[in-house]
Amino acid sequence: MKVILLQDEKKLGKKGDVVDINDGFARNYVLPKKIGVEATNKNLNDLKLHNANEEKLAAQALADAQEFAKVMETQEVVVKMKAGEGGRAFGSVSSKEIATAYKAKYNKEIDKKKIALADPIKGFGIFEVKVKLHQKVTASLKVKVEEEK
Repeated sequence: MKVILLQDEKKLGKKGDVVDINDGFARNYVLPKKIGVEATNKNLNDLKLHNANEEKLAAQALADAQEFAKVMETQEVVVKMKAGEGGRAFGSVSSKEIATAYKAKYNKEIDKKKIALADPIKGFGIFEVKVKLHQKVTASLKVKVEEEK
């Protein structure tokens, strides 16, 4: 019996796969537990429509991320830090502070987990920070660290 999987199943396959399994296994396990549905013409057509919609949404998300990356490349965020002895920075700038400063200035949220800091910023000046907007899109954001007066 051919079955369309509704969720990932370890030994059968991934969600959306059409698999050929024994009739008894399908009737007694897969169908009652709502792991899959029988691969009728209607269900196969629904799967095609669903996959086409998913591809369209994924393409739109990629295009949005690329557009936002272009905008982000031109933007700059200012973060204020306290200065210790000799004009050295006291503490470091975290990704949370960068995300908060970005939201305050541009009124758009970026996830702090998407900001890639190789090392914490522990000095004053202008730094390039990578922001992962999408699986395939990474933008560069300028972060200016200034002394808090």
